[in-house]
Amino acid sequence: MHVYLTGASGFVGSYVLRELVARGHTARCLLRDKRAPLAVDTDAVERVRGDVTDPKSLTGTMRGCDAVIHLVGIIEEHPSKGITFEAIHHQGTRHVVDEARDSGIERFVQMSANGARPDGVSAYQTSKWKAEEYVRAAGFARATIFRPAVIFGDPGPDHPEFCKQLATDLIKPFPILPVFGDGSYRLQPISVEEVAAAFVQALTNDRAAGQTYCAAGPEALPYTEVLDIITRALGLEPRPKLPQPIWLVRPVVHTL
Repeated sequence: MHVYLTGASGFVGSYVLRELVARGHTARCLLRDKRAPLAVDTDAVERVRGDVTDPKSLTGTMRGCDAVIHLVGIIEEHPSKGITFEAIHHQGTRHVVDEARDSGIERFVQMSANGARPDGVSAYQTSKWKAEEYVRAAGFARATIFRPAVIFGDPGPDHPEFCKQLATDLIKPFPILPVFGDGSYRLQPISVEEVAAAFVQALTNDRAAGQTYCAAGPEALPYTEVLDIITRALGLEPRPKLPQPIWLVRPVVHTL
């Protein structure tokens, strides 16, 4: 299968690209910069230039593809640069979906997020929900939506990742770790390899058509325990925790 992949140069995208090629598929990667490094650079991988925020740049780029895997997303807004959750998640998805329909694509796999809902407490959650709704209404013969929980794995030197950001922004700088609330709320982290495998398997699994899946790992861990696991992995002893109001720990909230 020839698969059109957005977000191929990102953390999750690099693993999805590897999984596609390992399973015998070929990929056409949408890149804002065609020179961007990719996890796989063989004859099985093709590059096209485009930007999900610019629908004209997508015109014709899906021609000859059998399926689309749409991964592009952000965890932080930069409104002065036009980088907002609405622009990237909702409008960007609309542009990709519209081009896919115009190109006769029948298989579409969408990366959403845990917590996506119409009455979300953040613009992030709401924008992901609106993107989901547009995919569902598009009329693809086989559309699948995934809502991953916190994703962990080796990000390499260039990509943000949950454990890496907690280590850099919280654990290493502070001898006492601020947590919002009492830290007992649970996370269910999932490995990036499992997420990538699920996306690629959905292309050919008939049971995945029309489904929306929550993708989470096997264990639900208290946030404080997650911090201790990462701390030990750094070769450090677990730190005392200090409950704080949410605004004091805002630098790491976006990783959750």
